[in-house]
Amino acid sequence: MTVDFCSLASGSSGNCHLINDGKKFLLIDAGLSGKQIENKLKEVDVDPKNLSAILVSHEHSDHICGVGILSRRYNIPIYANDGTWAGMERKIGNIKKENIKCFTSNENFSIGDFNIKPYRISHDANEPVGFSIEKDSIKISIATDLGYISEDIMEEIGGSNLVILESNHDEEMLKAGSYPYSLKRRILSNSGHLSNEAAGNAIVDLVSRNVRSILLAHLSKENNFPELAIATVKNILDSKKIIIGKDIELDLVHRDRVSNIYQF
Repeated sequence: MTVDFCSLASGSSGNCHLINDGKKFLLIDAGLSGKQIENKLKEVDVDPKNLSAILVSHEHSDHICGVGILSRRYNIPIYANDGTWAGMERKIGNIKKENIKCFTSNENFSIGDFNIKPYRISHDANEPVGFSIEKDSIKISIATDLGYISEDIMEEIGGSNLVILESNHDEEMLKAGSYPYSLKRRILSNSGHLSNEAAGNAIVDLVSRNVRSILLAHLSKENNFPELAIATVKNILDSKKIIIGKDIELDLVHRDRVSNIYQF
C-alpha cells in the first residue's frame, strides 16, 4: 500500500497538508477555515469524516485556524505538545477531553501504521516542531517555519523520500519591500523564516543525505514568487553540479490551491 502526500495550502494565509495510506488520514496543521479545508479535501476525493488526526506544529493562526471546528465537527483527535496546547487552547474553542492528545517533542509516537517524530525547530512560537512521518520504508518530512536549519534538523529529515522545505522569501525583495522594519527583522532572524537561498543551500546538503524529492513551501506572497524560488534554488544546485531530474526532483506547493498528489 502506498503513502500519499498532498498540500492543501502553504503560506502565511494558511497551511494544511494531508498524508494518508488509505487507512489513516493525517492532517498536518489546519490553518484555513473548516469550510475551506472541507472543500479542498473534496478536490482530492477525501471525506473529512475519514480524517484520523490533526497534528499541530505550532500555535500561529496560519496553522490552527480550522483545528477546533474540524475536531468538533468530525470528532477528530488533535495532537500537539504542551507548549503548543498552551498557546492555542483559547484560540480553538472547546475540545472533547478524549480528543486532546499531547506528544513530547523529539519523542516518537504512532497513529495506525505511521511512526511520527516531532522534532524541534527554531521559530518564534511556544514550542514549534517539524514532523517526520514514516511507514515501513517510506519517510516524509515537513520542514517549514524555520529560522535556520540546524544539524539536528538535517539529521532528522535526512533519508526522507520527500521533504517539504520552506522557501519563504527572497532577501532582496524583503529588504526593499513595504514591511515594517520590525517584521523584516523577525523574518530574517534565526526564529523567522527560511529564504530561497537558504533553502537551496539546504538542498545541496540534503542530496548528500539521500533525499531525492523536495517540495518548496510556505512562499511569501509579498516577498517571493514561484519562478524566483525555483530559479534561485536551481542556480545554487547548478553551481554544485547537482542536476534536477537526475540527482533531485524539485517542485513547489502553492498558497492558494491544492498541490499534485505525490505517491510513494
